[in-house]
Amino acid sequence: MRITKLLASPGLTGFYFDDQKAIKAGAVHDGFTYIGEPLTPGFQVVRQRGESISVLLLLEDGQVACGDCAAVQYSGAGGRDPLFLAEEFIPILLKEIAPLLVGQELDSFRRLASRVESSRRPDGERYHTAIRYGVSQAILDAVAKAGKLTMTEIILREYNLPLLVEPVPIFVQTGDDRYNNADKAIIKRVGVLPHGLINHVETKLGQDGGLLLEYVEWLRERVLSLGEKGYLPTLHIDVYGTIAQAFNDDLEKMTAYFSKLEEAARPLPLRIEGPLDADGKEEQIKQLGALHTALKDRGIRVEIVADEWCNTLEDIIEFVDSKAVDMVQIKTPDLGGIQNTIEAVLYAQKHGVGAYVGGSCNETDSGGRTVVHIALATRPVQILAKPGMGVDEGYMIVHNEMKRTLAILRDKYPKSSAGK
Repeated sequence: MRITKLLASPGLTGFYFDDQKAIKAGAVHDGFTYIGEPLTPGFQVVRQRGESISVLLLLEDGQVACGDCAAVQYSGAGGRDPLFLAEEFIPILLKEIAPLLVGQELDSFRRLASRVESSRRPDGERYHTAIRYGVSQAILDAVAKAGKLTMTEIILREYNLPLLVEPVPIFVQTGDDRYNNADKAIIKRVGVLPHGLINHVETKLGQDGGLLLEYVEWLRERVLSLGEKGYLPTLHIDVYGTIAQAFNDDLEKMTAYFSKLEEAARPLPLRIEGPLDADGKEEQIKQLGALHTALKDRGIRVEIVADEWCNTLEDIIEFVDSKAVDMVQIKTPDLGGIQNTIEAVLYAQKHGVGAYVGGSCNETDSGGRTVVHIALATRPVQILAKPGMGVDEGYMIVHNEMKRTLAILRDKYPKSSAGK
């Protein structure tokens, strides 16, 4: 089975592009948008609509495989590729990527994904991570369709992984509606919540951390009151460097604050993502490592998760090797081809660091469904419900794709260990 043609269509994502630099500098909410001047190159306003490109691969037998090119909400921040706009990148897909794939035999996902990943533009630059991300999704879908298999089975086969037909915990994002949406997640018995979007000291964390502390206490009580006995989800909160900002990078004060957060969350496990945001990768690893050591020395069991400056597969390997964190977020669009996400999960697992297959609210349904197959094959600690921040839609997409795939696998492999 061969690829006969590549089509590209402009689309929208499940959220928006936000200028993180401008928000941190004080851009304020005005309804659902922000007032302020954009500071990151490419942004026309602080918040603008998220754009995607659907890559359609036409196959010899008339089937169509699909993948969506998309970039993260905070594009252009923390060492990421710049803003991804459909009008700018569709011509590149049609003129430069199509010749790499049309006529190719669909015999190997890894071979074809590597063909795109290793290619360079005429000026020698790599293709935007969003392009590599969407094209690799379409390739995986095409190889699966050609082989009449699920995408999970293709990954299992090509990476020689064991089949385990069990669900992977799903992590939901509440966005700024962190109370109502946390209720939604609890009612649906989500395994990991709420993200929380704590990206501003004065209005969300609190100058002394008090606002976040109150929120964690509220989450604990809400879980215990709304959830049945035995429902103890993990609390995972992304603070976008605001803890270090609030405590002026004072390690002792930050450690003491983590102790308060741990007590407020008990008996629920707690993870804090992005407690600090340094000016570069080396300094980020150094400072996270110091915090991680301080927490362990004091017996504080709050886990810390790497986010900023941990973007590419190479970055993730450095963070994992440093042992500076308990978990790395593998932000799928930032890694380019999804084969890099697979490799990142396997590398983190091999070296005893938690793998969180994340990404962005600013993706599409295609990215949400594809990541399910990566997770079912590679078994990370958790995966992100996406796109969007409304809980219901993203969780439905990921949850239902997982349940459908598990039903197929249990029927095909009834003797698998998880099928019991």
